[in-house]
Amino acid sequence: MMTSEAAAVGDPLEVGNFMLSNGLEVVVIPDHRAPIVTHMVWYKVGNADEPAGKSGIAHFLEHLMFKGTKKHPAGELATKVAEIGGEENAFTYRDYTAYFQTVTPEALGTMMEFEADRMRNLVLTDAVVETERDVILEERRSGIENQSEQLLDEEVQATLYQNHPYRIPVIGWMHEMEQLNCGDALSFYDRFYAPNNAILVVAGDVDTATVWRLAENTYGAVPRGPDLPPRVRPQEPEQNTKRTVTLTDPRVTMPSFQKSWVTPSYGTAEPGEAEALELLSEILGGGTRSRIYQDLVVKQGIADAGSAYFDGTMLDPSSFTIYGSPRGGEIEAVETAIDAEIQKIIEDGVTDVELEKAKNRFLRSVIFACDSQAGMARMYGAALATGGTAYDVQERPLRVRMVTAAQVQAVARKYLDPERSVTGYLLPRQTVTSGEKSR
Repeated sequence: MMTSEAAAVGDPLEVGNFMLSNGLEVVVIPDHRAPIVTHMVWYKVGNADEPAGKSGIAHFLEHLMFKGTKKHPAGELATKVAEIGGEENAFTYRDYTAYFQTVTPEALGTMMEFEADRMRNLVLTDAVVETERDVILEERRSGIENQSEQLLDEEVQATLYQNHPYRIPVIGWMHEMEQLNCGDALSFYDRFYAPNNAILVVAGDVDTATVWRLAENTYGAVPRGPDLPPRVRPQEPEQNTKRTVTLTDPRVTMPSFQKSWVTPSYGTAEPGEAEALELLSEILGGGTRSRIYQDLVVKQGIADAGSAYFDGTMLDPSSFTIYGSPRGGEIEAVETAIDAEIQKIIEDGVTDVELEKAKNRFLRSVIFACDSQAGMARMYGAALATGGTAYDVQERPLRVRMVTAAQVQAVARKYLDPERSVTGYLLPRQTVTSGEKSR
């Protein structure tokens, strides 16, 4: 019998997974609880695939994909979706770019026709590109330049990854974004936007046979693109230094710190390691029952907030991050206390009871995410776009259940070495310690 958490991410007997003759992979996740469907097209290209000096082009093209084709002018798709009370949007991340609509099942064929059309028939002009470039530049100004927390995150990532393109912000560096043009956009589009570099995920009130028929009639007519080489990026050298990044800003009213390490992802880890890192983050700082929250916020009362996060769904090496903010005291006390919690796990491990509770919390979060069709579609799409399979998604809860306390202690000892970390400080005062990188 399948466990509830495994069933939540798709019964293998129900989830459809097939490929069209032009190379488009299709995943169908039937969910008949509501008469709606989420239709998502994932392209296996993100900002880590951008040419040198063209940072932000992946995100820029995401914006430009809404500018229309000869068959469907700009705004027509949005109008169609709005007419039936649906939703549409898109997003770009390090390893992928995705476009989605949530509509009624009757509109699914229409959504496929629109997406299949703009997969190869996008029309761009210099005027359109220049206008939209102003939009993304303003997006960077408002979302990054005017947000001290975002500026610090950007600087930490650029320091954490010494060689890998994950060090470059998804939105791009301002000075390179300012130079992006129509030729850059069309070159990127022509190279990466094709059915054999895409994944279609459909979740909702549908069945595999219907999706197969609709996909064949729409996406199936799009010619296969040139075969792309393997996604081999520059990799990280051995990290052997402890680095700090300090951002002082008069807008900061509450200081905070974050500490990050390069770790494996689900795509690069040894068997069991990524799942162990997931549970380590849950035990250490995954919510109100975590060690950081219970010890620093509840018992000692020295922190306003504290957390830990592992971003495992990546094509290449990922990262593990802890965060803390003091409660009216000194940031050093919070950092020291969180470091001590990490050291306790490295030296003494975790208890079986603690591990079981962490597994239950983590798997509940997976089930809750699957209450949303879009959540299920994102789970499958992100996994497939980063080298995983539908089977991997279905089996992940079971693999998490198999993690032992010894494995959690082992990944903490192996990866959370303070001498190979990057610590970012967000401070309200204009003081910088000698030797620190500041902005």
